[in-house]
Amino acid sequence: MGLWDKDAPGVMELPSGRLVRGRGLRHGPAAAPFPTYGVYLLGTEPPDVPWETHWIKWPDFRLPTDRAAALTIFRDALERTGSGRVEFACNGGRGRTGTALACLAILDGVPADQAVAYVRHHYDKHAVETPWQKRYVLNLLTRS
Repeated sequence: MGLWDKDAPGVMELPSGRLVRGRGLRHGPAAAPFPTYGVYLLGTEPPDVPWETHWIKWPDFRLPTDRAAALTIFRDALERTGSGRVEFACNGGRGRTGTALACLAILDGVPADQAVAYVRHHYDKHAVETPWQKRYVLNLLTRS
């Protein structure tokens, strides 16, 4: 099993060199190679896929409904990036996905006050859409 191609669409390289893919579900099915693990950030249960998944209940333009559980899933997903293809996805692939990727960046060593800029530079310039998503990223580790 290989990892992501770092030049593939939606793939972001973390400071450690680990790769993670972000995408928007509304843009159609996942492209091959398929993830080995997906984290889906949606207000309703995600569609079935043939790889292992985790659902974080996260309404559009909002925050995860269970922040402690989300942090645990982020930590697990970061661990999995070392040996598999991990993807994060919400409907559009920017707000919730960008927020989750910024959280992964923090867990991988990016200072919290630089995580949104990091994701906007390395993933999508419109990532992390709302002021409360930015605040959530900034305070990720101070509330846990």
